Order: sequence, then C-alpha cells, then structure tokens
Amino acid sequence: MIAPSKVKVEPGKLHINGQFIDAASGKTFDTINPATGEVLTRVAEGGAEDVDRAVKAARAAFDAGPWSRKLSGADRGRLLWKIGDLLMAQVEEIAELETLDSGKPITDTTRVDVPLAADCFYYYAGLAGKIHGETIPVRGPYFNYTLREPVGVCGQITPWNFPILMAAWKLAPALACGNTAVLKPASLTPLTALRLGALCQQAGVPDGVVNVVPGSGSVAGMALVRHPQVDKIALTGSTQVGQQVMREASETLKKLSLELGGKSPNIVFADADLEAAARGAQMGIFYNMGEICTAGSRLFVEQQVHEALMEKLIERSKKTIPGDPLDPKCRFGPQVSEGQMNTILKYIGKGKEEGATLAIGGNRARVGEGKGYFVEPTIFTGVSNSMTIAREEIFGPVLAVIPFKDLDDVIRQGNETIYGLAAGVWTKDIKKGHRVARELRAGTVWINTYGNYDSGMPFGGFKMSGFGRELGTAAVAEYTQLKSVWVDLS
Repeated sequence: MIAPSKVKVEPGKLHINGQFIDAASGKTFDTINPATGEVLTRVAEGGAEDVDRAVKAARAAFDAGPWSRKLSGADRGRLLWKIGDLLMAQVEEIAELETLDSGKPITDTTRVDVPLAADCFYYYAGLAGKIHGETIPVRGPYFNYTLREPVGVCGQITPWNFPILMAAWKLAPALACGNTAVLKPASLTPLTALRLGALCQQAGVPDGVVNVVPGSGSVAGMALVRHPQVDKIALTGSTQVGQQVMREASETLKKLSLELGGKSPNIVFADADLEAAARGAQMGIFYNMGEICTAGSRLFVEQQVHEALMEKLIERSKKTIPGDPLDPKCRFGPQVSEGQMNTILKYIGKGKEEGATLAIGGNRARVGEGKGYFVEPTIFTGVSNSMTIAREEIFGPVLAVIPFKDLDDVIRQGNETIYGLAAGVWTKDIKKGHRVARELRAGTVWINTYGNYDSGMPFGGFKMSGFGRELGTAAVAEYTQLKSVWVDLS
C-alpha cells in the first residue's frame, strides 16, 4: 500500500521577476507521482515567450540592479547562507515534495538531497567574498592586475534524478559570483525548483536575479540556449542533449559547461575487501534506483574472486526490495516515469537477447496497487564489454558484470567507452589503486569507496561525459570571466 502524502501539492506557476505567473500561452502540464502513476498537480508550461520574459528580467537585474554591481561578495554570501537556512528549516516538507515528484525514497531526500542542497548554498556563501583576481609582474613600467567578473545571465538546465540538489549545484555558484539566472528544471520534476525560487525571494534575493521556467526541453530549454541575451548555459543531462545544446549555442558563442552521461567502471581486484566491495557495488548501481549519471553500471571483477563476490553481491541485492518511497524504511523506490521504466525493461530484454545471464531481477515490480513505475534490481553476469548493456547508459538499476584477467586488461576495458564521468577501484594495494586512478579516463575516481560527493569537490567528466566542472572553487571559473587591466606607471 502506498501511504498518503501529508503535503498539499499546489499548482505550479512560472517564477519570473519575483512573481509567480501563468504561462503566456495559458498551457499547463501534469506532473506525476511515479509511485502511483497519479497526477500530483498541474504546472504552467513555459514557452519561448516566457523564456524571453525571464531572460529580460535577468538581464535587467544584472545590468541595472544591485546584485552584481552594488552588493559585495560578502553581502551576496549572507543571502546565500539564508537560503541554506530556509532549506533546512523546511527540510521535511521539501523532502516530501521531492519524493512525491521524483519517487526518491523519503529517507534519501530528507537526509541527503535537501541537506546537501543547503550545504551547497552554505559553501558558496563562504566563498562569495573570496573571489578575486591577481597582480602579475610584467615587463616594463606597468602595473598589471586581473579581475574575475560575473559572466552575466546564466541559463541553467537541470535533470530529473536530483532535482533540488542539481538546482543548488547550479544556482549557488552562479549567484556567489554575481550572475543572474534562468533555471529550466526537468519537466518530470519541476516542483522543488519552483519552491527554491520562492525561497530565494524569501531570503531577500532581488527580483529578476533568480527565475524558474518549467517546460519541455525541446521548447523552453532550447529557447534558453538560443537566446542572444543569455551569456552562459550550464546543463546536466544526456550526452545527446549536450550535443544539441553545443550546436545551438554555437550561433551565439555562449560559454558552456556540460555534465552528461556515464557508463562508469567499478573495478574489484582479487586482493580487495570483498564485503566492502560487494556493498560498494550494490550501492553504486542501485542507489537512487540506478538513476544517477555516475552509477557503477559496469562491474569489472578479477576472475579469481568472481564467484565469491557474486555470491555476496546477489545475497545483498535480494534484500533491495522496491517499496513505497514515503516509507522511512524504503531504500528503493520507483523509476521517475513510465517512459523511463519501459526504456529500462527494453535494455533488460536486450541483455537477454545478446546472451548475458540474468542473475537476479529483470522484471517490473508491483508495489501497492501496481500502478507505479517500479523495476526490480537487476544483475547480469557473463557480460562482454561489447554488449549493448555494457556500452549504453541505461539510467536504471541494471548491472553488467564483466570478468577481467589482470590490471592492464581492466584498464583497457574500463577505458573502452565513449564516456568518462566516474570510476571505482577496490584493492588493498594502495599503489595499485593510485596507478589505476591515474590511468582511467574519468573525472572522478573513488578508491575503496563509491559515490562520495562534497560541495568542495570539483565534479565533471572526460570525453563524451562533458566538460567544465561543478562544485568547489573550480566552479568559479565557469561562472566568471577574466579581465586583464594594464596601468602605465612611466
């Protein structure tokens, strides 16, 4: 049985220039509870005209408002800290709203997603007053210095798998650097982004600095990418969408940062702590129902310990049972949508067709009345690195287990992918761990752990997993431009 919600879900409107308004077209769309398949509420559907209004509001706030020119970095930091406080003051309500809209387990949204979103605002609140240039010794009688200035109007497009957290990852550094923003949340999960827009207003952020325009990626998203008054686009999404954004943004030569897909290798050597490795492999693929770009979806296991590790992993995975995401005991909820569920089931069918061995799972799961979009945790063994389930990002709870012979073999196989977002290494030989970390083409490598994040840790990909970095001081470079100033002293 799926428990009823305690939160009253209000209809969603566009947040533009400090006001919640209807779409210019009057159109709305449904946002669905993936645990039940039922409509949560209707949300205003932003189109090109709405994006234009939002961009113009952000442009005016940047060019003529106090945010980037009159407020000091420390002043902006105080407002960012207040946003973090407001998130934590409303953590239970926002977490439940996130769970209803996305299907994420309530324990995760309460303990992870919302607190980490607040932590991101706290981090950049502290950094906002410390963004500066340098003085540079140059030849001749000159004084030379650099300025780090905000880029301007930032278009930010976020995914549906971590709605509130990805909005924080983008908004917090952009605001800390003095930019204004138009946020286009995923149409599947718009509700907490709209709530965040309201919290920014409540914290005292001036009108027009933060605008939130829900709508489809093909209409609202592309209108944002094409808009000539948008100076930067930050996207978290699929590699295919990233390629389209690059093509469209080329017309106006916007600054871009793209965090895209992944097919991360999670490598277990024979000398690893197998209990820890099994726990890490399970979490690496089944956390957030596999809907995570860094999912350790390719598990490489050294041949000598393949059987022993699989025994431990399968035993642990049998205890990963789909359930009501509002139940505090639930650790595995539904997929975000019916379409995503069907995509995952098709990949499972493809794995069977191509000769992989289904070790566990593989079916749609029935929870409550059976209308939700649940998929069983699924593990395939006997997978080769050339199979579809080992090459393509599934974005679901499907693990491809691939045996390997030795270190050189696994480095070669691990790098045989178009992606390069993350990787994991399990070994008691720390020299080996460091060597593998250096040779894997990935933006993040975890050794004897998996899936750790911190607001201070730069995050991003190699190859077709994108470019640019989010979080940490590295994000300052993404949201600022460097200006050189020469002064004649002769």
